[in-house]
Amino acid sequence: ILKQHIVPLIVFLLQTHNSYPGAGLTTYYHPGINLKKIHYYSINLFEQLEAETGQAVGFHQPGSIRLASTPVRVNELKYQMTRTHWHPTPQFLIGPEKIQQLFPLLNMDKVLAGLYNPGDGHIDPYSLTMALAAGARMYGAQIYYPAPVTGLTPTADGRWDVQTPHGTIRANRIVNATGFWARELGQMIGFQHPTIPVHHQYVVTATVPEVKALEAELPVIRDLEGSYYLRQERDGLLFGPYEKEEKMKLQDSWIRDGVPPGFGKELFESDLDRIMDHVERAMEMVPVLKNADIINIVSGPITYTPDLLPMIGPHQGARNYWTAIGFGIIYIYIYIYIYIYICGEPPYDLIECDPNRYAHWTSVPYLCAKARESYGFNNVVGYPKEERFAGRPTNRVSGVYELLKDRCSMGFHAGWEQPHYFHKPGDDTGYKPSFRRTNWFGPVGRECKLVMEGVGVIDLSPFGKFSVKGEDSHRLLDRLFANTLPKVGQTNISHMLTPRGRVYAEVTVTQTAPGEFLLITGSGSELHDLRWIEHEAADGGYHVSVSNVTDEIGVLGIAGPKSRMVLQKLTDEDMSDTAFRFLHCRSIQLAGVPLRAIRISYTGELGWELYMDMQNMSAVYQALMEAGQDENIDNFGTYAMSSLRLEKGFRAWGAEMNCDTNPLEAGLDYFIKLNKPAEFIGKQALLEIKAQGLSRRLAFLTLDTDDIDPEGNETVWHNGEVVGNTTSGSYSYSAQQSLAFSYLPLHLTHAGQKVEVELLGQKYPATVTQEPLVLTEPSRTRLQKKQRSD
Repeated sequence: ILKQHIVPLIVFLLQTHNSYPGAGLTTYYHPGINLKKIHYYSINLFEQLEAETGQAVGFHQPGSIRLASTPVRVNELKYQMTRTHWHPTPQFLIGPEKIQQLFPLLNMDKVLAGLYNPGDGHIDPYSLTMALAAGARMYGAQIYYPAPVTGLTPTADGRWDVQTPHGTIRANRIVNATGFWARELGQMIGFQHPTIPVHHQYVVTATVPEVKALEAELPVIRDLEGSYYLRQERDGLLFGPYEKEEKMKLQDSWIRDGVPPGFGKELFESDLDRIMDHVERAMEMVPVLKNADIINIVSGPITYTPDLLPMIGPHQGARNYWTAIGFGIIYIYIYIYIYIYICGEPPYDLIECDPNRYAHWTSVPYLCAKARESYGFNNVVGYPKEERFAGRPTNRVSGVYELLKDRCSMGFHAGWEQPHYFHKPGDDTGYKPSFRRTNWFGPVGRECKLVMEGVGVIDLSPFGKFSVKGEDSHRLLDRLFANTLPKVGQTNISHMLTPRGRVYAEVTVTQTAPGEFLLITGSGSELHDLRWIEHEAADGGYHVSVSNVTDEIGVLGIAGPKSRMVLQKLTDEDMSDTAFRFLHCRSIQLAGVPLRAIRISYTGELGWELYMDMQNMSAVYQALMEAGQDENIDNFGTYAMSSLRLEKGFRAWGAEMNCDTNPLEAGLDYFIKLNKPAEFIGKQALLEIKAQGLSRRLAFLTLDTDDIDPEGNETVWHNGEVVGNTTSGSYSYSAQQSLAFSYLPLHLTHAGQKVEVELLGQKYPATVTQEPLVLTEPSRTRLQKKQRSD
């Protein structure tokens, strides 16, 4: 396994990290949830690597401090502490006195607080790469260097022939870990990976007497307002800034013309003038810099993706092709994830780094705009519900985008623009992020009331949509899904599981005709899920056709007690409860437009999803709005849908369920048919989990808060100890209180149990509550019928 899989990875690592002598910063900290685990694992590995391989790695661990010099920054640090207490990562919120003690050379005039990670520090990238190579050799790997790839040829059985000057290597899998050559290598097999090199500079000083006189190495500091990092380098200092959009520099010629032949250890010409604003901020924060002599300014390429996160894992569209690219901040240690992933399942969910989050909509202009924006975002305040606007919209807009764009606050979902909430005259409009409730709060409440009492329309076009048909379609889907397959004209909710019994995806499955299925998944997991389906179809030899129809089909959701009245005005089909039942599908004509209607709504209210050709979407939308005037029809967005689904107890993939959770602890038992004849993926693992018993379970919480609501991933406390974490949260406008889902130990999941949820450094009382807080429309209808019959 090592010989087949690690060899190409190590070769590419050597090529990449010989090219730019980076600052080599290492940190436990990351705002992402599971990336914290990668950092934690990696630092523990670095601490043992020299002893295991005999290769020195130059690992220094003086700790690091993220400095907050504004009240908003202090809130950001509290927000991150809330998301870290349930992790093993050592992280502390410290005050000015402790900061001064750890870094006595700081000017403390503006420093209010700091986020301290003991164990952080820096490592020599070259030595680390050599140590990894030495370790690989110890376990039988062969390394050829230099070994540029000159060609890639897929074989009929899913393997690859890799052409190099040393000959052709037949590989079961290939990993593109080639740094700023990644785009060119991808182009060999038809991919345009969205990576672009950015010029990054750092400055090294000569010996600074005050630094030399210190008894212990200074911790790394990250001045968030100054947008730079600074660390000790021998007896001097090293600091690197992140310039603003208008000053930073892209190496965009490499996108157009490719990396110059022979480019390897070369550096770019430095430009001190471009970073002088940051130099001055650093001198103000660390005054000894004013008298320090600069001995070197290093400028080299760092490869960025549009959202700053790397692209790690198997890639859709080519069998057994993996990427480990786009590591914008030289996350060398994150490559370890590839080893684990290739040898089995990933140890934890990393959907945010999935290479399949990008697709055809990542044009070069978009890539350049996002790289400029993201470079500056290295040190901006990280708010919940964050939006970034550069490069938008892409070419991925729905048929109603032009009609809605000036009436709402748009969110970005896998290249799509989708309304988050709509504003009315007199509303406080615009993007105004906050750690507390902000200008979206009132409009979202208005939209929830609309759906609960009247009728609303929502654009759901970003859903991923796949067509599966063929003689083996039943067999394939029965293997993929833990639920039974719906009958023709019916729909159900199904889950794809991993071999370990984790929830890989949640999919709405409709059998539209005998042997023909429409699969609907979330926008953020479109190609993630498609790759899984295609992989199983190919490896299992199933005779099926799998088509991605996401961009061809527009989707409108209509929901609320008056939704049936509106639809009935536009069609001759009987839309009554007896004629068109819940979770049934029918092809109908609506305002003269042929479409497929599915009676389902993720708000939990009476509703339908309408699937149509994208070019017909505007006409259908306008017909609905005109027909619903007497019912006061209006628009609603995804924020309202999220609030409504939570109070109904609906789970969401990526929050309550993902590759970190099994469906039994997530409360998805109803959808998991362990007794169905088909041997679906993960079945045996689930039987073992069920036999062993659960240690935790998803619980529904009501919270007593003020002007703040949970978002998910906050720490849950009981009797002064960390006992779990929230998965998602919102405000229920029906119940007029905050809600959250949370994973808790079994003994704390009974109704009435009191716990605390940490929000911005304060622990708010919470109560485990029987779900759902608000009954769904089908449940209310059944209850009313029962009461009438009684």
